[in-house]
Amino acid sequence: MIRVNEIKFKLGEPLVHAAILSKLSKKLKIKKDMILKYNIIRESIDARKEVVFSYVIDVDLADERDCIKRGFKLAPLPFLSIDKSLTEKQRDELKKEQMPVVIGFGPAGIFAALQLAKAGLKPIVLEQGEDVDSRTITVEKFWDTGELNTQSNVQFGEGGAGTFSDGKLTTRIKDPRIEMVMEVLVRNGAPQNIIYKNKPHIGTDLLKKTVKNIRLEIESLGGEIRFGTEVTDLVISVHDNSIKGVVCSDGTTLSSSYVVAAVGHSSRKFYELLKSRNVAMERKPFAIGLRIEHPQVIINASQYGNNHVHDDLGAAEYKLTNRTSNGRNVYSFCMCPGGEVVASASEEGRLVVNGMSYYKRDLYNANSALLVNVDPSDLEGECVLEGIAFQRRLEENAYRAGGEDYNAPIETVGEFCGQNKSFEDVKSIYSKLGVNYDQAFDAMKATYRPGIKSVKLKEVLPSFAFEALVESIPKFGQKIKGFDDPRAILTGIESRSSAPVRILRESETMSSFSHRGLYPIGEGAGYSGGITSSAVDGVKVAEQIIIEMLK
Repeated sequence: MIRVNEIKFKLGEPLVHAAILSKLSKKLKIKKDMILKYNIIRESIDARKEVVFSYVIDVDLADERDCIKRGFKLAPLPFLSIDKSLTEKQRDELKKEQMPVVIGFGPAGIFAALQLAKAGLKPIVLEQGEDVDSRTITVEKFWDTGELNTQSNVQFGEGGAGTFSDGKLTTRIKDPRIEMVMEVLVRNGAPQNIIYKNKPHIGTDLLKKTVKNIRLEIESLGGEIRFGTEVTDLVISVHDNSIKGVVCSDGTTLSSSYVVAAVGHSSRKFYELLKSRNVAMERKPFAIGLRIEHPQVIINASQYGNNHVHDDLGAAEYKLTNRTSNGRNVYSFCMCPGGEVVASASEEGRLVVNGMSYYKRDLYNANSALLVNVDPSDLEGECVLEGIAFQRRLEENAYRAGGEDYNAPIETVGEFCGQNKSFEDVKSIYSKLGVNYDQAFDAMKATYRPGIKSVKLKEVLPSFAFEALVESIPKFGQKIKGFDDPRAILTGIESRSSAPVRILRESETMSSFSHRGLYPIGEGAGYSGGITSSAVDGVKVAEQIIIEMLK
C-alpha cells in the first residue's frame, strides 16, 4: 500500500467515502477507479489559524509503480504477531506443562496473558482485586461513603488503575505492536476511531466493557483469571535464584518457571516482597503534585477560538510545561476534558487523587494533574523503597488535612498563589468568543467525592513542590488565558503518576537481572507509562517467553 500524508478536511466538511476518494485521486494524480481500498491511519487537528483535520491514509492501488516513481512511499508492513508466525510443529513443541503465571490484570498483564493464550499456552492470571463489575460497585461505594477496600479499589482490580481514568491511548513510543493493541481494543468494544485519532481515548465507561470482553477472549483460549488472589511469596531455587513458582493468599502454590510481574505502580506490598527476596531494583524519578479544575468551556474557547462550539471538535485538551527558576520541571499530566477528580486511595489513612472522564467527556469541569518532578537525590537515605515512603508521607499529610475521612483537601488558585490581579483583559477575550467568563467560573464546583475540605495546601506539599507550582501556574496562565484565575480549584494530592522504583531486567530476555524466570513489565516495573505502552510491554514479554519455551 502507498502511504499518503496530509489529506485535509476543513471543519464541518464531512469525512465520507466520496470525498476521501476525490482527495486521494487529486493528491496521487490518478483516476478514482485505480483506488482499490484505503485505511485511515492517523488524524490530527491544526487549530493555529482555521481548524483543519489532516489525515494519513494508506492506499491500495491497482498499480502503484507510477506513484512510487513520483516519490510516494510504501506503507510499513503490519506487525506480524509471534503467535501467528508459529508453525504447528512449534505449537506442539511448546512446553505446555510449564504454564506461565501473570501477576496483575492491568494493561500489561491483560495483553501478556492474551498473547500467551493465543500462542496455545494457558496462562493463570492472579489479580488481588475484583472483576470490573464488582470493582465498580466497590469503588462507587468508596466515593459515596469513604469506605475503602484496600484489596480492590481505583488502583487494584480488573483493568488496573487505567480503568478509572480517561482511557487515554496516546504514547510516545514507536512500536509496530501498537497497531495490534488498537485492533484488539476495537474488536472488544472500543470505538473504531482510536485506530487513527491523534489523541485517542476510550473513556472509563467504554474501557470497562472492553476490558471485560478481552478477559472473556483470554478465557475462551484456555487462560484462567483468579480474582481476589494476591501473591504473598515467590518460590525461588536455592541453587541459582531462578523462579520456580508463587505462593498465593489462599495458601496454594503455583509451580512455574515463567512468572510475569505486571503489578502496577501502587503494589507497594509486592515491592516490599521483592526487596525481602533480594530482587534487583533501583530508585527512579517520579512526580507529585495536585489536580487543577477549570470550566471546560474556558479550555475549549482558549484552544479552538471561535470554533469552540462546533460539534466536530469535542472537548479540548491541553499540555503545559514549565522549567522553574531553580530547575524544577512542572507539567500537566493526564488531562481529563469534561471529567472529574476521583478518590484513588489504596491504603488506610492515606489519600490520593486522580482524574477520570467518560467517553463523551461532557461533564462541566476540565481537570489535569500539575506535577513536579522528584529525583532520587531529593529522597532521604539509601533504601531502594524510599520513594514509596516519601509518597506515603505526603498521602498521610493529605488524609489528615482533609479530616481523616477521605475528604480531599482543596484550595483555590488565588489562595494558593496569593495573587489578586485583575482579569478584565481575559474576560474581554472570552467575551468576544461568546463565553461569559465570570458565569463559567462561578458555576464551577469541585468534583471530588466523597467530600472536600478547604485547607492550606502548602502544609500538604513539600516546600520544593509548593514553590514550583506557585511559580508555574501564572506561567501557564500566559499560555491558556484564565488558567491562573483565582477561582480555579486545586485538589491534593496526586502521588501515583508513576512508580518510584524500577525492577531491573535484562534488555534481551526481559527477565529479572537477579532472578531468572521473573519478568517485570509495565508501569509497576518502571518500563512504561500509560495504557498503550504498558500493553505493548505485555505483548513483548509474552513473545519472549514463547521464544524461551521453544528452546
